Amino acid sequence: KQGQTRLSSYYEWMDMAERVALESEIIRKCLSRSELQCSFVEYRGFKVIYRRYASLFFIVGTKADIDVRKLSNSGSSSSSNGMRKMGDNQSPENYENELGLLEFIHTLVETMDRWAGSICELDIMYQLEHVHFLLDEMVMNGYVTETNKSNVLRPIDLIDRESKKNEGMFR
Repeated sequence: KQGQTRLSSYYEWMDMAERVALESEIIRKCLSRSELQCSFVEYRGFKVIYRRYASLFFIVGTKADIDVRKLSNSGSSSSSNGMRKMGDNQSPENYENELGLLEFIHTLVETMDRWAGSICELDIMYQLEHVHFLLDEMVMNGYVTETNKSNVLRPIDLIDRESKKNEGMFR
C-alpha cells in the first residue's frame, strides 16, 4: 500500500477532511517525481520539503513565500487577508530555510535509526507513541527546538528502562 500516511503532526489547525485530501495530493505529487528532481515543491500555498529513505518518504510542509511584489504597490495599511504590508513591523515573507528543513528530516531519520536500529515502516506503525514522543522532543509548536540525537533519545531511553523494571514507576 504505497502512499499511506503512517505519522503526521500538525502545528496549525486544519479540518480533518482537508488534512486527508492535502496529504494524499502531496504524497501523489512526491511519488510522481523522479529522484533527479528537486526535493522542494510549492503546492496549494505550502512549501513542501521531502526526502526518500528506502521505501519511506519524510515530508515537511510550511507556508509558502508570499509574493512581495504584489504587496509593494499599495500603502502600509493592512491588506484584506490580514497580512501586513512591507512598511509595517512584520514582513509577509516566510523565512523558513528549505535546506534547514531538509537537514531536519535527515537528523530525524538518523535519530530514529539510532533508536530503532534501522528505521522501517513497521517500527513507525507498531511503536507510534515512541515515534510521536521522539518528534515532540525535536519539534515544539512547529519550531525545531532540539537536534542533538543524544538529548532527544535520553528521555525515551529512560521511559524504556523504567517500563522494563519490575517495580516500574507506573505499577
